[in-house]
Amino acid sequence: MGVGLDENNVLGPLQNRAQFDIVANLVQAAKDAGARIVLGGNPAESQPGYFYPTTLVADIDNDNPLVTQEQFGPALPIVRYTTIDEAVEMANALEVGLGASVWSTDVAKARKVAARIQAGTVWINKHGAVDPRVPFGGVKQSGYGLEFGVEGLKHLGAPHVISY
Repeated sequence: MGVGLDENNVLGPLQNRAQFDIVANLVQAAKDAGARIVLGGNPAESQPGYFYPTTLVADIDNDNPLVTQEQFGPALPIVRYTTIDEAVEMANALEVGLGASVWSTDVAKARKVAARIQAGTVWINKHGAVDPRVPFGGVKQSGYGLEFGVEGLKHLGAPHVISY
């Protein structure tokens, strides 16, 4: 984590103080509700900028705001499930669906699970890997349309016809 101009850094600062506060408040509320911080959770005040560390939060309920709200920060809730059907049902019950990820050593099984998840993008064994050549946009209450790729360009432009 560090300044985004350094190519060795994969995580830069959050965009502004308001976004930093959203992430910090959601993580603190999860902790106050009994969730366990596995990694991170303590932003370094000594570093200038709105750097929030990669944070993993376990033992969290599926209805916790850190799970149900789009926080646009590096805080990942880890929700327990018993069956794949239960996990897909919990994911699809959310009102948001910008992006999701499926993690597995069996890529064929992961692809089957990913196909069932209602999200604009579902990554396998990674998260947030946006490619400007590939369309990106959300479903349900997420996003403002489609961007990137040819389809994204079509959504951003409007034909201008001049006829005589």
